[in-house]
Amino acid sequence: MRIAIVAVEGSLLSAIAGLSDLFWITNQALRAPPEGMEQGLAIPSGLAFETRIVSADGQPLRDPQGRLIPVDEGFAVAKEYDVVLVTGIALGADGLPPMSESIQQAAHWLQQSHQQGAWVGAACAGTFVLGEASLLNGRRCTTTWWLHHAFKRRFPKAHVAWGAAIEEQDRIVTTGGPLSWVDLALHMIRRLAGAEVAKLAANISVADSQSLPQLVYAPRGFINTTDPLLLQAEQIIRHDEPGMTAERLAKALNLSERTLHRRLKDLVNESPKAFITRVRIETACMLLDTPGASIKQVATQCGYNDDTSFRRAFIQLIGMSPVDYKRWSNNRNTSPS
Repeated sequence: MRIAIVAVEGSLLSAIAGLSDLFWITNQALRAPPEGMEQGLAIPSGLAFETRIVSADGQPLRDPQGRLIPVDEGFAVAKEYDVVLVTGIALGADGLPPMSESIQQAAHWLQQSHQQGAWVGAACAGTFVLGEASLLNGRRCTTTWWLHHAFKRRFPKAHVAWGAAIEEQDRIVTTGGPLSWVDLALHMIRRLAGAEVAKLAANISVADSQSLPQLVYAPRGFINTTDPLLLQAEQIIRHDEPGMTAERLAKALNLSERTLHRRLKDLVNESPKAFITRVRIETACMLLDTPGASIKQVATQCGYNDDTSFRRAFIQLIGMSPVDYKRWSNNRNTSPS
C-alpha cells in the first residue's frame, strides 16, 4: 500500500513524522506480532505500508518552529498512490489556515489523486486543503471544533458535521484536532487492511481505536453562538422545556415546522429532532460534570422519562454511556494527588 504524506507551508513536522512512524510500526507488528497476539490474526498476503513525504517541488520545507521537514519527491514525479494524507497546518496571524501557493498546488494534486482512485484524508486544519480542492463540496466532513465556524464560511458547500471525530464519504476521510492524525491513520489501516490489523496497530501504539466525538471537548453550546435563532432555540430547550418536540419548538420560535427544518439544516446541518437531542445531551454532559450528580436525576432534568431512552441517545451522540462519561469526566477533572 503506497501512502503519500503531503508537506505544505506550515505543516507540522510532528504530525508528518508521526503518521509515517505509525504505518512503519504497523509493518513491524505485522512481520512479528507480539507474543499472544499472533493467533487468529488474519493478515492479507503481502500486506505492507510504504510511506513517502511529498511536496509541490520535491524540496524540503521548514515547519512553524523552523525544523526541516524531509521530502522524498515532488508532485510532478510522484507515482500513483493508494492513499494521500494531509496533516495539521499552523494557523496564520488571523487564526485561520493560510492559503499559500504550496497549499493551492497541494489542493490541485489531491483532486487529481482522488480522481485517479486514491483515498484522500486530512486531519485538523489540513481539512482546509481538501476544501480548497473542492473535494468536500456536497460531502459530509469534519474539522477541528474551534475552526468549525471559519470552515463553514470558507466552504459553504461542504456538509460539516459539528463535533464529529471522523467522517468518511466517497473515499474522503476527515478528522479533527491537531493530534487526530492518529485517528486518521488507524481509520485508513482499517479501510485498507481490515479491523484486525487496525486493532493490532492501535494496541501496539497504545492508542484508542474508538475516538471520542470532539463535542465532548468543546464548550457546551459553542456551535449555537453563531446565530440568534440557534441561541434562542437552545435557551427554550435547555431552560424552558427540555422535553420539547420539533412541532412545539417551531411554535415557540414563531416559525412553521418546514421553515425551522430548513433554517437548522442551513445553519448546523441538523434536523429539528437532532438539534433538540444534541442540546439535551450537551446539557446532560454539563450536569454530569458536576460531582455527585445522579444519572437518573440528570435524565429527568433533560426531558427523558426513562433511563433507556436517555442512555440510547447519550451513547449515540457521545460514544459512551452516561456512567462511562461521568467516570471519564471525573478522571479528567481530578488533579493527581
